[in-house]
Amino acid sequence: MRPDILNPLFAEVEVLKGIGPTLAKPLAKLGIARVVDLLFHLPTGVVERRKVDRLDEADAGRGVIVTLTAVSYRGSSSPRGPFRVQAVDGEGNAVSLVFFGGKSGWARKQFPLDEPRVVAGRLDLYGPELQIVRPESVPLAEAAEIVEREPVYPLSAGITSKRLGQLVAQALERVPGLPEWIEPSLVASKGWPGFAEALERAHGDPADEKARERLAYDEVFANQLALMLVRASTRRRKGRALVGDGRLRAKLDLPYAPTGAQARAIAEIEGDMVQETPMLRLLQGDVGAGKTLVATMALIAAVEAGAQGALLAPTEILARQHLATLQRQLSPLGLNVAILTGREKGKLRESTLMGLADGSIDILIGTHAIFQDTVSYKALGLVVVDEQHRFGVAQRLMLASKGAHPPHLLVMTATPIPRTLLLASHGEMDVSRLDEMPPGRQPIETRVIAVERMDEVVAGLGRHVAAGGQAYWVCPLVEESESGDDAAAEARAAALALRFGDRVGLVHGRMKGPDKDAVMAAFQQNAISVLVATTVIEVGVDVPNATLIVIEAAERFGLAQLHQLRGRVGRGSQHSRCLLLRGSALSETSRARLALMRDTNDGFLIAEKDLELRGGGEILGTRQSGEQGARLADVVQTTALIPTAHADARLLTDRDGGLEAPRGIAARTLLYLFERDAAVGLLRAG
Repeated sequence: MRPDILNPLFAEVEVLKGIGPTLAKPLAKLGIARVVDLLFHLPTGVVERRKVDRLDEADAGRGVIVTLTAVSYRGSSSPRGPFRVQAVDGEGNAVSLVFFGGKSGWARKQFPLDEPRVVAGRLDLYGPELQIVRPESVPLAEAAEIVEREPVYPLSAGITSKRLGQLVAQALERVPGLPEWIEPSLVASKGWPGFAEALERAHGDPADEKARERLAYDEVFANQLALMLVRASTRRRKGRALVGDGRLRAKLDLPYAPTGAQARAIAEIEGDMVQETPMLRLLQGDVGAGKTLVATMALIAAVEAGAQGALLAPTEILARQHLATLQRQLSPLGLNVAILTGREKGKLRESTLMGLADGSIDILIGTHAIFQDTVSYKALGLVVVDEQHRFGVAQRLMLASKGAHPPHLLVMTATPIPRTLLLASHGEMDVSRLDEMPPGRQPIETRVIAVERMDEVVAGLGRHVAAGGQAYWVCPLVEESESGDDAAAEARAAALALRFGDRVGLVHGRMKGPDKDAVMAAFQQNAISVLVATTVIEVGVDVPNATLIVIEAAERFGLAQLHQLRGRVGRGSQHSRCLLLRGSALSETSRARLALMRDTNDGFLIAEKDLELRGGGEILGTRQSGEQGARLADVVQTTALIPTAHADARLLTDRDGGLEAPRGIAARTLLYLFERDAAVGLLRAG
């Protein structure tokens, strides 16, 4: 149960004054549903404005607050053109107040003629005249409402920074006095404020490094403590030793001998599974390094030992692909492999559930549906999780607490994680690394091409298709709009269909599962030559004949995601190419990242360089689904704070035994605050 002291923070955001259904919608788009979400939505910058008595060209380029009187209105001949309010200061100096988007009615209401108003905004020179675009204004009587310094928040349509700031002020009043969970000597040596003061300072001044660092540390520390408790709890609990006899693995018909790295990983996993202590192992392997073979060997070993195995895939497309692969490999061995996703309904679902309960199904593949309460196994011994970043700490906690004998857990990821960040996301796990490629995998030739050469790229695609080849065309990430990614893909597919007709297919996130599967199947069977997609194809889709991938607006993707996408090609024996189409306005960092993609195929090197290059933002590219990512700590802070947080969490668990001492009790509150509650259930005194 969450401590009562935190209830004011976990109340729905509607408890704050002024939030009704209309305002709740743009807040929801920002991920703000509760008071705590608002508190953790920190500003990214600040607007500075200076109070001036008169307009002066010397202030151009700066924010000003000045009293102005509207003297006339000037519309535009074009319906899309700007609407201007001509205004003067107390000395008669003129300025043009500019509004876009046909807002003449709103502008007239804000600036009635001959009525002085206090106006705030950035003063600019437009040719010979002064102007302020989209100014804020209030009547003279409310002048105090316009402040000289105002935080700037990440926004969505329908809410302003000013309004968000007012809501945050209300939310800050609800923050209770919480006991200190950080080691006091650490707080003193770092000069950190308390939690409540840090929140107030971070919202008031985005440049307050001590306040931001304190909050980042709280988040990193909560994560480290949760991971440590998972590990300690798992090590304490008795699992089932799975000792396979090798009879089934000996019959497995492999196309090639495992690489040295695969053999080493298989031995490490088998060594874990024969222990009664449940395995917690992360298998890191670059795209195409052969993780699936290693997982298959582990699943067969579990079945040899009389247990069942489950393989969790992040998407339905990938689950069905795993099913096809494993059925082909394992049916000759007499193993019964089944699937369970949200799409299996009625009698089919019932028969699968019965097969799991009576033990007649050896291996189950599926999406998150395989962990629902209605799904019970006769003897679940091993769980393999594919694509770690969609199965976060919270889900691992849930799995660790399921059943009397927790299953062995093998987590696979093709997202190379820098060594410095492994502790952040996998502090409770042992790590195996596949650092060599199976024979036959060729390096992928990568080229960076300006978007102005789009016609050449389409012509090259035409030659590729005419020669019998297949290609992916990935559309950019459009974060501003909810349907942006899908809309961009639809537009590109329509444009390419003008040239290639019905040889063009489209998959995106809004499509229903069966429709998506039908397009993917057509692509796998070469009925479609060009597959236009959003990042739904990022993970695991296997079409060896597809040897070209075009990634549009490549600078908008995270490096790790570009590397994942590139791994969709190069799966056969033919030479493969990846074309990164870039926009014209590139930052230095974007240039360096695209150059790195061009120069190396080594995912581990890319991950390390990505961390150096970015110096901020979210771990490994775009937001990862499946678990709420870091909200207060960026990558640089996480990397810097992990060693201290790890040591402090260890000190807390070791010195205070079962977290029963005062600081330990405060740390429980921290776990609830950052929603690592599942870890609290693993606490045990002594």
